[in-house]
Amino acid sequence: MQLACQIMADAILLLHALFAVFVVAGQVLILLGAYQGWLWIRNRRFRLFHLCAIAIVVLQSWASVICPLTILEGRLRAQAGQQPYEGTFMQFWIARLLYYEAPAWIFIMVYTLFGCLVVFAWFRYPPQKKSDAIQRGI
Repeated sequence: MQLACQIMADAILLLHALFAVFVVAGQVLILLGAYQGWLWIRNRRFRLFHLCAIAIVVLQSWASVICPLTILEGRLRAQAGQQPYEGTFMQFWIARLLYYEAPAWIFIMVYTLFGCLVVFAWFRYPPQKKSDAIQRGI
């Protein structure tokens, strides 16, 4: 049972990390792709999913809600006999990876500013409907 909980907690951690990479790398690729003229960055489904992903992060931070993935991972780690971490997923891993701890308001500000960048890119480099792309020969 403990091994299964540990494996599930590690899987949740991986999923959480991939979510964060999607949000950050996705935005980098959107901006780079707009500069380079990459057409795929205008994919409406990708952009909508990306916008929703950062919106969830921003709204959770404003509401002071810890991510459900963090809570689930912590419970699984406790069931596996491991010490769950305190605070949010990002606070823990940034402190662990960069040896830097910051108050919650710093993370809220960073998430909000990043969310504003995503919204800016949405309007500056808008996604296209499939019918628009077909008409343009994309």
